[in-house]
Amino acid sequence: MAVVTAREAQDWLIEKIAHRMGVPTDDISPEVYFDELDLDSTEALILAGEMESWLGFELSTTTLWYHPTVKDLAAYIAEECGRRAAIA
Repeated sequence: MAVVTAREAQDWLIEKIAHRMGVPTDDISPEVYFDELDLDSTEALILAGEMESWLGFELSTTTLWYHPTVKDLAAYIAEECGRRAAIA
């Protein structure tokens, strides 16, 4: 499994969110809370599935609760990738 940096995860998230919302990537701040984004539950589930496919592991259902911004989630993803790579 490849280790994903926080910057790579942040860029990936911003690109996917912007695409789903039909806006330029510059319109998505890393500091924005997910619940402030105009994504419906179906789009959020699709995004989570794409993220899990990209990462190669499942995220818990509480991940967004504990990491509510793009920046926070990206940092968590990098940390989790590093942890998983270390035990692999």
